[in-house]
Amino acid sequence: MNETRLREQICLTAKSLYDRGLTHGSTGNISARCEDGWLLTPTGSNLGALDPARLSKLDDAGKHVGGDAPSKEQFLHLAMYQERSRSGAVIHLHSTHSVAVSLLEGVNVEDVLPPMTAYYVMRIGALPLIPYFPPGDLELADAVRARARRHHAVLLANHGPVVAGTDLAAASDAVEELEATAKLFLLLQGSRIRTLTPEQCAELRSRFSV
Repeated sequence: MNETRLREQICLTAKSLYDRGLTHGSTGNISARCEDGWLLTPTGSNLGALDPARLSKLDDAGKHVGGDAPSKEQFLHLAMYQERSRSGAVIHLHSTHSVAVSLLEGVNVEDVLPPMTAYYVMRIGALPLIPYFPPGDLELADAVRARARRHHAVLLANHGPVVAGTDLAAASDAVEELEATAKLFLLLQGSRIRTLTPEQCAELRSRFSV
């Protein structure tokens, strides 16, 4: 995909997420690799009203080389790209249900959500919880980087999910699956849940090369 088309795809993906309430105001950011670096939504931008020509452009080291000033959370994206060479896109949202789950006491910090559906296992797998850091704190980058070596999706405590995918469509599918599963998890609080068994999860991972 050429850069012009990629810019358009970022804006279309962002508007779709915004219009369906997966992000709000000027929260969230989206990036995608291009031939000579990567594109990122600008700081303070509303994902429902992006201009393709004004997207930030960064080089492989994360240096701003064009467009508007990049999101202050660019380091989350850079950490994912540096640790996951096959990732072509990263989406970070403040989606309501995922954030709500990140606030719960007593969750398994190694794998926050149980395997309730096959598609969650296929698109997310295990979801570690990253401890809370203030917005823009570079220690958060180190925490994400350490987990990104083994996980393409993480949940930031009191903040929201960061999900990488092979391309924009894969990253979007995954972050939406995470949000839907978080909603199910909250709806079922206090109920006995029949989750997939370890054997069923292993079979899915084998069959679909997760």
